[in-house]
Amino acid sequence: MIIVTGAAGFIGSNLVRGLNRRGIEDIIAVDDLTEGDKFLNLVDCRIADYLHKDEFRQRVASGELPEVRAVFHQGACSDTTERNGRYMMDNNYRVTLELFEFCQARRVPFIYASSAAVYGGSSTYAEDPANERPLNVYGYSKLLFDQVLRQRMDTLTAQVVGLRYFNVYGPHEQHKGRMASVAFHNMNQFLEHGHVRLFAGWDGYADGGQSRDFISVEDVVAVNLHFLDNPGRSGIFNCGTGRAQPFNDVAAAVVNALRAERGEATLTLAQLVEQQLIRYIPFPDDLKGRYQSYTQADVRNLRAAGFTAPMRDVQTGVSEYVRYWRAR
Repeated sequence: MIIVTGAAGFIGSNLVRGLNRRGIEDIIAVDDLTEGDKFLNLVDCRIADYLHKDEFRQRVASGELPEVRAVFHQGACSDTTERNGRYMMDNNYRVTLELFEFCQARRVPFIYASSAAVYGGSSTYAEDPANERPLNVYGYSKLLFDQVLRQRMDTLTAQVVGLRYFNVYGPHEQHKGRMASVAFHNMNQFLEHGHVRLFAGWDGYADGGQSRDFISVEDVVAVNLHFLDNPGRSGIFNCGTGRAQPFNDVAAAVVNALRAERGEATLTLAQLVEQQLIRYIPFPDDLKGRYQSYTQADVRNLRAAGFTAPMRDVQTGVSEYVRYWRAR
């Protein structure tokens, strides 16, 4: 039995599909479907059982779960603007700690979602405490358990892997609303308004030039499954491409993929701006000083852990995403 928490969410549902592609269907999906529309993410998945997160937490505490092969813990509050620290720390930190203790007692591999938000105001994105400066309680809730893992690394009874996700995009994120990826919002803007809006230059960056490490959810799934296949590897690892690309690249990939649907020619960034298919809006005052203008994962530790597969660049991954979503 494999447990996937957050299974109806963005990364969780894609992970279930990745397991299904391997012929693995003996999966307990854990989530909260109070807002029921997320069920759509599980419709084409094959699972053995579904548990609400509260019932699952009770069963973990009482030891009422069947024999478990591995736990993929993707469930969390991922809203970086959430200000309720009590809720965030219980939902993100305490639950992770309880699952960790459960897995250690049963010698079960535990692969959990950390976040690049732990780096916050840092300009260096390597897995080192000196670089960890979260800007919000979400980032701190992720960092706190990473610190627990570091303290326990020498006494682990089974594999524990924390994956610091960078800017993930791809299918099945529609339920995330404002927290969905830039690619998702760009796609909807273009379909509704005929153009895409990006932030104008600020903090030394050109219009649309702020850059992030954008990673396809397909590559995120591949990283998770790599560690399932290599239970001797434990630690905290960045899960990004190691490549920073500007928001302009995302917008251009979206617009050109949608133009291709109509049989229209690919345009350069300059042409897209000239034709006002990409437009720039003033950088919001309330984000100044609280915004990561640049992220790029240091992936040396991930590569040293044996993950050698190439990862999609924005042009490839975003185009795949647009074609997938439009085909549905």
